[in-house]
Formats: sequence, C-alpha cells, structure tokens
Amino acid sequence: MRKWILLLCLFSPAALAQVEVEGPWSRATAPGARVAAGYMVLRNKSGAPDRLLGASSPAARKVETHVTVRDGDIMRMREVKGYEIPAGGTFELKPGGPHLMFVDVRQPFKEGDVIPVTLRFESVGEKKVEFRVGRGAGPAPAHKH
Repeated sequence: MRKWILLLCLFSPAALAQVEVEGPWSRATAPGARVAAGYMVLRNKSGAPDRLLGASSPAARKVETHVTVRDGDIMRMREVKGYEIPAGGTFELKPGGPHLMFVDVRQPFKEGDVIPVTLRFESVGEKKVEFRVGRGAGPAPAHKH
C-alpha cells in the first residue's frame, strides 16, 4: 500500500509540473524611484498548464503581476491575478507587456545588482530566482501609472 501512495505522489500533476525561468532581469532605476519592473521567460515543460500566482522580494514591499493596456493614446499598467503558462508552452514578461512590478523598492536598483525573488506557481509551488539588473534591451517604454 505504501508503494502505491509513493507512486501516486511521484506522478501527481504537481510532481510532473515543471516550469523553467529564463533570463530574469530588471532595469536600473533612477534615484528616488519607488517602482521597478521585472522581466523573464517562463517555459512550461510539462503536459499540464500552470499559473504564476505572484511573487515576493526583500527588495520591495510587494511584487505585483501587471499587464500593459492601451487606453486611447496612452499606455497604462494594470494589476492582474497572475499569468497562465500553457502546457508545453512559454509566457514572456517583457517591456511594454506583462511584467512584475516591484512596488516601494527599498533602494534603487543599480546596474550589476542581483535582486532575489520568490515566484509562486499554482502547481510547481515556490521557485527562488535572481533578477540581474542592467541597462536592458532598449529604452523603457513610456507608461502612465
């Protein structure tokens, strides 16, 4: 009986779920900035969808999941309740699109810094990652928050 329970645990959907985090990064912030954004690619290697529910970091009071939406001629950011990661697929957090928002950063993000972040997934559970702070891939898009 114990062998069956162990096998069921090993082959449960949570055990089979596998999300890889690729290239987590953030841009350096200006002195006095209260927010920063984080980007990465989430790659789901399992046959079942998963969901990024949220994140936390000692570098900020809270970390929110955001999307960028067009409101007439203005781009605005909106908090959402997470991101779906399709089975066998990817979900990209990128400038001008979905991203993590570090709210009330404790100190400016400087180029070369490493920001510890704990990601919370529906199936996989928690994953600890490090966001590298750099110049990023081009200028920050203009947003109205």
